[in-house]
Amino acid sequence: MCREMARAGHDTTLICPAGSEARVMARARADGVPRIETMTLRTGLRPGSDATDLRALRRRLDGVDIVHVHRSKEHWLAALANRLAPAPRPLVRTRHIVQAIRPHPLNRWLYGRATSLVVTVSEAIRRQCVGAGLAPEDRVATLPGAADGERFRPGSGDAVRRDLGVAGGVPLVGLLSGFRVMKGHAIVLEAAERLLQAGRSFHLVFVGRGPLEAAMRERADRAGFSARVSFVGFVEDPARLVGGLDIALYPPLESDGMSRALFEYMASGRAVIASRVGAAAEVLEDGVTALLVPGGDAPELAGALDRLLADPALRDGLGRRAAALARERYTGARVAERLIERYRGLAGRS
Repeated sequence: MCREMARAGHDTTLICPAGSEARVMARARADGVPRIETMTLRTGLRPGSDATDLRALRRRLDGVDIVHVHRSKEHWLAALANRLAPAPRPLVRTRHIVQAIRPHPLNRWLYGRATSLVVTVSEAIRRQCVGAGLAPEDRVATLPGAADGERFRPGSGDAVRRDLGVAGGVPLVGLLSGFRVMKGHAIVLEAAERLLQAGRSFHLVFVGRGPLEAAMRERADRAGFSARVSFVGFVEDPARLVGGLDIALYPPLESDGMSRALFEYMASGRAVIASRVGAAAEVLEDGVTALLVPGGDAPELAGALDRLLADPALRDGLGRRAAALARERYTGARVAERLIERYRGLAGRS
């Protein structure tokens, strides 16, 4: 959003935790964020560093129109800074995760009185916030994730196949995700094993790192199809790889709030198979813009994969309609337009 707002001519500053250079700040610069600063922002209660951050944030309020926070720590600091300021600024909080917020008195004050707008990345999270009585319905808005529409576009798989050493004409099936239990890698391998035993030809591509990577490599080895799976690790700019996939997978076992990869698949015009959970179930239509399957169901995933592998025309149609939907609603520029409209309303009221 910082990058898209800067492209639209707005003055934005991204404030990151100190020490997050490699993990966050370098990637933000590479993505085109124009101004990045740091505060301590240590997790948990840290009286000394919290007081330093609170003073720094209080000084910054004089030069901004809106403060937008994404974690509990920054949320509390910004709310307290506003309490100390002679002219408080509108405070926006984005909720990215499905975990319910406890509606105790402090949280009711934080969300209901200290916060001007709560942004959620899915309707399910919005309903949680409203249902818990944390904020009025007119101050909770859903703005799903987005992809960089300038970078993620339909492409060719020929170069990707050459990089991976995969024969021409072999469909590429890919998953971009960290290797964690709830991301569904084990379900993907089980589905792939079923199809390979049935004689289907395809090559599986895992992009990402994580604690379960070694276990997934071992599982592919034990099943005897490690030559049909590529583990490519972390990719600095995945747009070229995503654009070369024939089928893109979003297989979490349950809602993980929002996945940027899902929207990157869509913007790249890929045929998507997605678990019917979270944002995927809200933005995708089964058989129109994707194939939706129950989360954690390997036979259903195998069936959807088999259907797409057998039908290139269906793959093409799903990809074209997903790309059109992404261009209309789910590129960074489109989501930023809706967020900026909310900002203008808040700044005007203040």
